[in-house]
Amino acid sequence: MFCHFGETVVRLCREHSVSRTTLRRQLGLSARELAEIEQAAWLPAETVVERLARVLGMSSDELLLTAGVLPTWLEKALLSRPGEVVQRLRSLAEDRDSATEPSTPPPHVAPPVVLETGLGRLHHGDCVGLLRGLPDESVGLFFADPPFNLGKDYGEHVDDGRPEQGYIEWSRTWMAEAVRVLKPGGSLFLYNIPRWGIHLASWLAGFLQFRHWIAVDIKFSLPIQQRLYPSHYSLLYYCKGRQPNTFSPPRLPIETCRHCGGEIRDYGGYKDRMNPRGVNLTDVWTDISPVRHARFKRRQANELPLKMLDRILDIASAEGDTVLDPFGGSGTTYVAAELKGRRWIGCELGDCQPILDRFENIDREREILAELRENINTLFTPASLVLRRRNGHDTSRYRLEDETAERQPVTALPLFHSEG
Repeated sequence: MFCHFGETVVRLCREHSVSRTTLRRQLGLSARELAEIEQAAWLPAETVVERLARVLGMSSDELLLTAGVLPTWLEKALLSRPGEVVQRLRSLAEDRDSATEPSTPPPHVAPPVVLETGLGRLHHGDCVGLLRGLPDESVGLFFADPPFNLGKDYGEHVDDGRPEQGYIEWSRTWMAEAVRVLKPGGSLFLYNIPRWGIHLASWLAGFLQFRHWIAVDIKFSLPIQQRLYPSHYSLLYYCKGRQPNTFSPPRLPIETCRHCGGEIRDYGGYKDRMNPRGVNLTDVWTDISPVRHARFKRRQANELPLKMLDRILDIASAEGDTVLDPFGGSGTTYVAAELKGRRWIGCELGDCQPILDRFENIDREREILAELRENINTLFTPASLVLRRRNGHDTSRYRLEDETAERQPVTALPLFHSEG
């Protein structure tokens, strides 16, 4: 029989609120030894099984059976007296079924709301409980930036060190809810590292229509020995159904030299045919910078750039649509949605204070977003035009104006802030 022992231990510890530190101390194991048990499909020594069972408040036989392993005595009984064992088990199951009255499952209680505006609300707690309480097909855009399972410290309640299979199973739990709450024609974006992207993309493909694997070129860390330098993140893009309800990618300026303003790519004889609103957005984003500057950074852990969420909301949502982000982080999704007139639902298991602080200073965020949007849907940015003219670069062959083009202003929306 296939053994799920490591996965079972992780799940039972979570259900019994037993932390890894407590478990390791009571078992007398090192962190490495515990990790080997959690990630292994084989059965550890009998003494370890007994100690694990005691910590979890069950017998060794119960723990083994929960993990899909037959205790030795039961295996011998099945081999020597299979008919009698099966008969007794069936009798036990029938007695249990007749004694158990069908019951209505308790309603899902959403985590408490800690921030509410005219457009959205932020919940503080486990996102799975929130998702399970939402109606079917009620969300137009689902964006998720879950913990990457790299062992980082996101606070007391966030587990960023699950066994590989445990992380994948946990991801499938909330992704299943994402598929359920997404409207027909709604879009899902999932931001992660490629290591997990390949697993999660395979699962999502069974339920949603694949659109793009977007490579976001952001360099956060130092090179790793014996590895290629990891310099991009995966942004998976799916929709529910054959076509998304909204697909409106912004256009970007021509990439120019920051010193002289000259084109980095030669467009040759096609300059007069280029759209004056800019070049097409590709599935490789090289213009998203990590949030490092004190002006923009709101918390110790990594946070998403406002530019990236502004772009995603442009691509796959319209004003008035509902945007759901179950992993709030620093609140970038909620700020972008608020400023762009989208309704939003958020959840954060860890510290919500960075999000609350950003909404207290929403006017500052509005100014930042306005600066970012000056450089979209135009062939040349104002700064690059100044450099080009100063350095004698010809722009006469480009069409720099389009009377039909409409720039997208940042709407100044009222903010109603309450904490509960």
